[in-house]
Amino acid sequence: MKYVADPRVDAYLAALPDWQRAICQEVRELVHSADAEVTETVKRTVQPYFVLQGNICALLAAKTHVNVFLYDGAIVPDPEGIITGGHDNKTARTVAVREGEKINKRALKAMFKQIIANNRAGGWRKLKT
Repeated sequence: MKYVADPRVDAYLAALPDWQRAICQEVRELVHSADAEVTETVKRTVQPYFVLQGNICALLAAKTHVNVFLYDGAIVPDPEGIITGGHDNKTARTVAVREGEKINKRALKAMFKQIIANNRAGGWRKLKT
């Protein structure tokens, strides 16, 4: 998948241990493959964000896992149960991936596509009202 890489995101990934870098790169490629118009940036000083008419997701490497924050306002279905945190959060839920775990690419990409569709329809704030 071809996309314009933000050098700040590259720098964030380069500083990670190999296993976290691999997870983050996999998520990066997956979110870009969800829609050719997805762009990446850095917010909150160093955190990679992926956006298209609003936030789609963000990455945060923690000591024992990588968090993928999904900006969906808790309106995107999770039929495969991949959400690991933030169930009561109105703006973001989390998928945590630990070393050695595989990402459920099909489910995560479907969520990315739904978040993008929601963003194009005005975002979760508009859709929830």
